Amino acid sequence: MKERRPKVVIVGAGFGGLFAAKALAGTPADVVLIDQHNYHLFQPLLYQVATAGLAPSDVAWPIRSIVTRHRNISVVLGDVDGLDQKHRRVLLRDQQIDFDYLVLATGARDGYFGHEEWRRWAPGLKSVNDATALRRRLLLAFERAEVCRDANERERLLQFVIVGAGPTGVELAGAIAELAHHTLAKDFRRIDPRSAKVILVEAGPRVLPTFGEKMSRYAERSLQRLHVDVRLNSPVIGCDADGVTIGQNGVESKLPAATILWAAGVAASPVARWLDVGTDRLGRVKVGPDLSIAGNSDVFVIGDAARVIDANGVEVPGIAPAAKQQGRYVARVIDARVRHRPDSRPFRYRHAGNLATIGRRSAVVELGRLRLKGRLAWWLWGIAHIYFLIGLPSPLIVSFRWLWEYVTYGRGARLITGNVRSELPERLC
Repeated sequence: MKERRPKVVIVGAGFGGLFAAKALAGTPADVVLIDQHNYHLFQPLLYQVATAGLAPSDVAWPIRSIVTRHRNISVVLGDVDGLDQKHRRVLLRDQQIDFDYLVLATGARDGYFGHEEWRRWAPGLKSVNDATALRRRLLLAFERAEVCRDANERERLLQFVIVGAGPTGVELAGAIAELAHHTLAKDFRRIDPRSAKVILVEAGPRVLPTFGEKMSRYAERSLQRLHVDVRLNSPVIGCDADGVTIGQNGVESKLPAATILWAAGVAASPVARWLDVGTDRLGRVKVGPDLSIAGNSDVFVIGDAARVIDANGVEVPGIAPAAKQQGRYVARVIDARVRHRPDSRPFRYRHAGNLATIGRRSAVVELGRLRLKGRLAWWLWGIAHIYFLIGLPSPLIVSFRWLWEYVTYGRGARLITGNVRSELPERLC
């Protein structure tokens, strides 16, 4: 009688889940990769989709095509509703999947600091749908301003507020400013897109707080050169259809805006509820040195859903390189157990560095002791992102589009698709 092979179930095909699956390709086990989408998404470039720089297909790649060569990996498209740890089953809406080892790599969602009602007015940027919806909002704002007769409403339509000055917020602010001042500058007749105002709101004392102070100051100056209004020490205390209310030096002020973009915080996905375990304040599951959960060494949580303290006592950041390292590490642990070998050493994170782009030809890079800013950093940032793209044709396509955009200031993905009426409140103009 043929011995049953162990089954490894991985929930989530982001960087952590996908790289765990690929690392298990040579393991004598059956791997099932579950995701609610049929594609792997390169999330760091979503802001380029949102600002019409790239098409969605440039930053996403079909999961099945990525793992097609690995015969022990199968893909299931579906939504996970919960887990049955006692019987070792993953519960989907229409089926149950048994597991011997389980890897939960479900990522994170936008966090609104207890104000979920703000989500309606200030969408985040975590999915392709988010990016195309934001693109629709941005382009519609200019279109509606073009036909608006009321000066105050036209000003509100052309005011864009980004909440949060981390890498996503800074990249969005720079890209929107360039969209208004260069790409769209000559496209309209009644309005001047260059009159659009981009406001970047940050509760803390500087932009890019995970970078060094010199790099943060350079990024702030670069944003100001792009005509971005940077508001520091300005926590958001209100958000509605009319705009954002901030508190600055004890004084409340209203920033009228038809388009508000959220880049201020994240909250973990519902993994903790499925597992019925404790979390940190961000909802992340606390895992052990081998990234397994307390009380069940065969269940692992990685990526943004986990709070990981590595062997050096360092809290691991929620970034793509960290998720990839965790995915590969968990694969090694599972492979060792399947082959009845000693487990690997505790997870140790190797920080590759910080990168953020501020706009055309401007970026900041921290790689070990190396500190770069300006045009050289921008090219290094671009090369690094292209290198990490999944799928063979995708880096070539993205490289060509970026080169064309660099030369022409063009943004070829300026398409308004989907439900146009639902994106901006109708107002009398």
